[in-house]
Amino acid sequence: MAEKKSSVSFDSVMRDLRAGKYAPIYILMGDEPYYIDQICDFISEHALREEERDFNQTVVFGADVTAAQVADMARRYPMMAERQVVMVKEAQALKNWEQLEHYVEKPLQSTVLVICHKNGTIDGRKKIVPMAQKVGVVFTSNKKRDQDLPPFVEAYLKQYGISIDNKSSQMIADHIGSDLSRMTSELDKLRLSLKEGEK
Repeated sequence: MAEKKSSVSFDSVMRDLRAGKYAPIYILMGDEPYYIDQICDFISEHALREEERDFNQTVVFGADVTAAQVADMARRYPMMAERQVVMVKEAQALKNWEQLEHYVEKPLQSTVLVICHKNGTIDGRKKIVPMAQKVGVVFTSNKKRDQDLPPFVEAYLKQYGISIDNKSSQMIADHIGSDLSRMTSELDKLRLSLKEGEK
């Protein structure tokens, strides 16, 4: 059962978020930063109303905090809001993960703790990952293989009502490569230039 949960997809995470279903813990890790940023940005923009963010949204960087400090932040209660959001960016620099385990075992339901661990995954020997799977979402963002890039291009443009043929999507994929953040940035430029051309 736990095995199945570990292979949670980007689409399923986003589907829950769009439906307003927030887990108390998100561990977002892997070699492809694009999907980690997409989930993190969505939570940042939608979990709280704008007027609630000043008091209830905390963003820290792994190099600047200890795991114990993160646990303390997560234990705080929200102020005049349904929930608080604690985001740990660049969590690959975070030390002493075991200090977070106690919190992860029994997380506050009024906290959304988002841990963004880029350029790799958390050491599999640490207990925090299986513990987080039981109570929240553990998402691994893998690099796309070359053959998966053209379908990504097609799907990305399709959501904006733009269709593209296989040959063109292959050319774009060959030209830009597997950096999805760069890819979407270039596709956005293409999209805007097409829009300008329609005027």
